[in-house]
Amino acid sequence: MTFSVTPMSPGELSRIKILPDAGFGNLSTDRGNLPLDRLDVQTRISGLVARTTVVTEFLNVHESALEATYVFPLPDRAAVTAMKMTADERTVEAELQERGAAREAYDQAIAAGKRASIAEQERPDVFTMRVGNILPGERVTIELSLVGPLPFEDGAATFRFPLVVAPRYVPGNPLPGPYAGDGQTPDTDAVPDASRISPPVLLPGFPNPLRLSVGVHIDPAGLTLGDVRSSLHTVTDNEGTLSIRPGERADRDFVLRIGYAGGGETAIAVPDATAAEPEGVYQLVVLPPADTAAARPKDVVLLLDRSGSMGGWKMVAARRAAARVVDTLTAADRFAVLTFDHQVDRPADLGEGLAEASDRNRFRAVEHLARADARGGTELLAPLMAGLGLLQASEGRDKVLVLVTDGQVGNEDQIVHDVTPLVAGARIHTIGIDRAVNAGFLGRLAALGAGRAELVESEDRLDAAMEHIHRRIGAPVVTGLTVTATGLRLLDDERTPARLPGIYPGVPLVVSGRFAGKPEGSLTVTGRTRDDREFRTTVEVREREEPAIAAQWARARLRDLEDAYAAGDRGLEDRIVATSLRYGVLCRFTAFVAVDSRVVNEGGESRRVTQPVELPSGWEGAAGDVAPAMLRMSSMAPMPPAAPMPPPAPGGARFAPARAESAGAGPGRARGPMTFAAVTGSMRAGKAMAPGGAAPTLDQVREIARVEAGRLRDAAGLPAYERRDLLDDLASRLEVLLGSLPGDEFAPLRDLVTVLNGEGAVDEKWAAALTALAAFGGGSGGSGGSGDHPARRAFWKR
Repeated sequence: MTFSVTPMSPGELSRIKILPDAGFGNLSTDRGNLPLDRLDVQTRISGLVARTTVVTEFLNVHESALEATYVFPLPDRAAVTAMKMTADERTVEAELQERGAAREAYDQAIAAGKRASIAEQERPDVFTMRVGNILPGERVTIELSLVGPLPFEDGAATFRFPLVVAPRYVPGNPLPGPYAGDGQTPDTDAVPDASRISPPVLLPGFPNPLRLSVGVHIDPAGLTLGDVRSSLHTVTDNEGTLSIRPGERADRDFVLRIGYAGGGETAIAVPDATAAEPEGVYQLVVLPPADTAAARPKDVVLLLDRSGSMGGWKMVAARRAAARVVDTLTAADRFAVLTFDHQVDRPADLGEGLAEASDRNRFRAVEHLARADARGGTELLAPLMAGLGLLQASEGRDKVLVLVTDGQVGNEDQIVHDVTPLVAGARIHTIGIDRAVNAGFLGRLAALGAGRAELVESEDRLDAAMEHIHRRIGAPVVTGLTVTATGLRLLDDERTPARLPGIYPGVPLVVSGRFAGKPEGSLTVTGRTRDDREFRTTVEVREREEPAIAAQWARARLRDLEDAYAAGDRGLEDRIVATSLRYGVLCRFTAFVAVDSRVVNEGGESRRVTQPVELPSGWEGAAGDVAPAMLRMSSMAPMPPAAPMPPPAPGGARFAPARAESAGAGPGRARGPMTFAAVTGSMRAGKAMAPGGAAPTLDQVREIARVEAGRLRDAAGLPAYERRDLLDDLASRLEVLLGSLPGDEFAPLRDLVTVLNGEGAVDEKWAAALTALAAFGGGSGGSGGSGDHPARRAFWKR
């Protein structure tokens, strides 16, 4: 098959900095040898389904056995369905297990001198691979199998494969005890696994450390294939397979946009051959109707990230994107603009609430956006809470929040947890601007608000992306959707998305879920159009043997359950594990582990190396959110196996010691003491405080109240808008905490929550909070004091 591939424009090419290649093979430097020698990504696209094989090849050129750790990204909606390890002409198929059991099996195998590997999910799009007991001179390859959907809209599908984990801003106070991972950033009460998502980063100008290859074969599968465009890489067509040129660096996403025409509404049922009774997974696709009715007036809150990681072309693109959102508003709309880094700023003369979208006010907003430059850290939670708070009072209007950011934060779960109660009918659109964007997190936010996640990897992509956003900011063409079945029974609690989002111009509605009964009959979608007419379409069910549909549903369902878990529903863990194991799809509570039965390294002693990753393309001039400690690679000097290791000092490299920790402990690196961090960190994450998952005791809640009072005293000098955000955070934390605590003894805190959530001036709420917390805590509060720290939960149960 012959493809028409449109290369990057000269503008795109001029922005990509190609550094001299140091040659193929293992890279030898004065700091040692890097273990990852080759990364190969091969994808077969069939219509709107992408099946991908990812091969990583590790090489040990040292004189002792090696354990390599690699933190890497994958498409956030792809299901990881298999893994296998090959070394010394022996191939071992990995087994999917509950995560704690898999980590224990891996640790035991390494200690016994057996070759082993494990793959774990840290975020929907960030994973960790460890390969242990690689013998001197030996190559070990790990192959992952993935399947995922291609998003389709306005006549084009997008295949995006991430190649680098970008540094992420990590808020919070450092936790005591060992690090959970091998990364450079300390774990904190807001991000208890920060050390697992912060691999060391190569300095700009460092020679290319690995051989990278990417190949994509496209089968239209009955659709009409149009233009195929590569956004960030020059590709060649070799007998129907599109490939990047040799020597490319793994410093930006690989993106193809594939023009398709044709297609129609479908309802596919995939029976589960392993079930005792007839059941399976279905997928329904419904096209949007033509509709020209006028949209309702809307309230729009625009959040623009101006943190340090947004420097360079990203800030220029972000300002343009935000200004275009403002320009599309009509006189019937209201809006607010918030720019943020470690603080939140607003346009002058527009007040603290929603302003009428008059010409004058829109001009003021665009003027404010034009002055925004990159600085500071990405404190994303406070502006999200403030923005959603502005939309709470909207009645009779569409509520829309638009977030423009690169999403490079580490406290994704904390953010999802705290903003979930505030969504309440608001649509959240996320615009991710970066060549290595945090797509998984931005997708989660958009899913919470039934909105759209648009990813912009270059300025040339901005116009098309903003056209999509503008269309979505308008009202949907069909709302109030229901799906009913004839001939089979739909299991509504297994449907994804759980909240039907409506049908929007140019975007098919895709619903999947589980069914019971024979795979026959029809599915009917009903709703109301903008002009209050009934919408109804019926699609006949067709039976098909297509494992990809079942895997994609399982992945989407697991994401929904994981987000509900992050939002505070801790009873979902067993259900998540059961779904993952039943459908063979990796999630945060499971892991793929492969163990070779043969002992190859008597005694199990080995050196450990964490593979440094590239600094994302375009970040060379932006220090911003990248901690200096992350901008260096690990050294190779081995250390005694049992010695605990402190966090690396500025300018000093480290080599991790041989494994000495238990399955859940992580590498043994010491932290400084942190007063009450475990207590307050667990509270912020919505976790039970007492052992065994029991509700917190009265004494523990009093301790929390004293800590919160100390925080308020420490923050007394902050501006009013920052203190207001702190009070909003406090109210959400107390609500989560008190939800599981019946009893009149907690009434003063419930009364405080009512005050914080009500009307009133910031100073009045601040004084009320200080008084109530100090009285309930029975002490002066403060933020200091030492003592025993409660045991930390497993980091993946954050």
